[in-house]
Amino acid sequence: MAEVGRNSPALQPGNDANTVALAVLRIAVGFFFAIFGQYKVFGSGFVRSGFRDYVEGFIRDGAYPFMVPVLRWILAHAATAMALAVGYGELLIGISLLIGLLSRLASLFGFALMLAMWLSGGYPGPHAAFWMYWGASLNWSIFAICFAVLAAGQPEQVASLRRVMSARSRSAASTRKSITARNESAADR
Repeated sequence: MAEVGRNSPALQPGNDANTVALAVLRIAVGFFFAIFGQYKVFGSGFVRSGFRDYVEGFIRDGAYPFMVPVLRWILAHAATAMALAVGYGELLIGISLLIGLLSRLASLFGFALMLAMWLSGGYPGPHAAFWMYWGASLNWSIFAICFAVLAAGQPEQVASLRRVMSARSRSAASTRKSITARNESAADR
């Protein structure tokens, strides 16, 4: 069993505040996405009508023009499948970030999802001032930036299952070496 407490290998930051901050960001974003995903997966409303309502709202109120045909195709041919993919995708992204396993891969998928959302719902109109493009995207661009930072960094250095598994693996390898050395020493006698 992994040691829990101040000396746990999963919690040793190595005096690097940036590493700890990245882990806090990973866990916070993971919490949000676990909440977003569980509502979509375990509730009945999102798959039945919620996804369709969101996409219709995007088409009506703010999709980039090149995204409108894509969104209409999704509604016509793959609304339920896409709703399930979004719900389970968000849930898996959240769980991955919370436990610190495959966090960079989850962050890449999260970034792609936020980019798709941004292009689907963040268009302020053809004659809007430049800043309005950024203002209209705040719902998604902030998370997109978080995902980009997590994908570029090493978010699993602190408070992660990967770190615990890595420490256990090193410990097991060290134990095997000791046993092998003892057995060889005994055989030499």
